[in-house]
Amino acid sequence: MAQSNNSGILAQIVNTVMGVKNSNQQQPTKPLTSTTEELDIKAVLVYKLGTILQILTMILALLGMEKLVMLIDNNSFLPSWFSTSLTGLFFTLLSIRSRTFSLLDNTRSRQTYDQVIRPRWSPPPLAFPIVWMIIAVLRVISSVLVWQEMNHHFLVLPLILFVVHLALGDTWNTIFTVERRLGAAVPVVILGPWLSAVVVTAIYWQTNPIAGMILSFSCVWLTVAAVLVFRIWQLNGCEPLYPLKLTSVENK
Repeated sequence: MAQSNNSGILAQIVNTVMGVKNSNQQQPTKPLTSTTEELDIKAVLVYKLGTILQILTMILALLGMEKLVMLIDNNSFLPSWFSTSLTGLFFTLLSIRSRTFSLLDNTRSRQTYDQVIRPRWSPPPLAFPIVWMIIAVLRVISSVLVWQEMNHHFLVLPLILFVVHLALGDTWNTIFTVERRLGAAVPVVILGPWLSAVVVTAIYWQTNPIAGMILSFSCVWLTVAAVLVFRIWQLNGCEPLYPLKLTSVENK
């Protein structure tokens, strides 16, 4: 009983930190289904526009941080570690709550994962927020190392690619978790979060090898996640690999 209570407390803490909503916290919504294999062009445009705007907004945040840290570094009254601590806090918020910069619905929940058919080897639902919390810490450490290597500059290629990676991950979450488009989620997870993670890790490695090694764990996890998304797609009907037009279904 104590072990069960401890597991429940751990799940509550992890879900709170990562912003994951339990099933009983979900707002009641009308189920969506597709009665056609027609491409949802509007959804594609929304995804692209939402991702681009999120990237631009986060780049503006990088610019704001660069100006702020420049002022701090030029202020002789502040200790040298202050700008580093502020930068670490910024990357922490960015790594855990990048979706706050997105116009898309990026609700984190277990609803889709709990309801689809999954392979036997699939991780338990609680594993995901725990692993992502670990990855968030690794992202913060590696990004701070890159920032230090780039002489306290934020508007540099490695960090710009980093926010692109975060935005692509949030868009994928909208497609898979929120809208449950299992087919479209397959190419998006490969060409979005997975590929961008490999690119960011490579350029971090070139900038600071230690930063690249730290971030490489995210590539391993995203490889597992991509394979899992592919298997879920196979086990749940192999719908077309693009966004289908969805319609609301009234419960009778």
